[in-house]
Amino acid sequence: MASFKQRHTTIRDPRLADLLFGSTSIAWVWLIIRGWLGYVWLTSALRKVGSADWVQTGIAVKGFWERAVAIPQQGRPPITFDWYRGFIQYLLDTGSYAWFGKLIAYGELLVGVALVLGAFTGIAAFFAAFMNWNFLMAGTVSVSPVMFPLTILVILAWKVAGYYGLDYYLLPMLGTPWQKGQALDKVADSAHARLAE
Repeated sequence: MASFKQRHTTIRDPRLADLLFGSTSIAWVWLIIRGWLGYVWLTSALRKVGSADWVQTGIAVKGFWERAVAIPQQGRPPITFDWYRGFIQYLLDTGSYAWFGKLIAYGELLVGVALVLGAFTGIAAFFAAFMNWNFLMAGTVSVSPVMFPLTILVILAWKVAGYYGLDYYLLPMLGTPWQKGQALDKVADSAHARLAE
């Protein structure tokens, strides 16, 4: 009887997946998508960062949340899921909009800058998708239905989406949680050398 190790074979990704998510030859496509996403986040963030209603009082967030939790007498409420409505109502009741406005404005700014520069692209895209998901859950449509799937694709293409950007330097230098980068190798080698003395 063959052991599991002997029977196990590696399942390869389809060629299209390899091309889209692992080949630098298609990195220019991710540059365009990433650049557009970053531009949209930046323009949205700059409007918010320049507004006292977002970054000082949080009144803009409060108004958005109040509209989102409202249940009209006729028609459908903006928030479909009761648990999410309860979460937003809790944030309203605790006055969290005062600090949440800053979090949204500066979070959008950081995500936009990171996507435009191609720095930590996968992480930036994750937070972009999370913000998009929350906007969609609160009943806001706007460009989120287009941005969300594109952002998910950028997350999947994290290895090459920042190839034409700072990730070209950052990923080899810093590495990933499962693979040390060149900078961490040097630090580890230096630490081992000091311990050996």
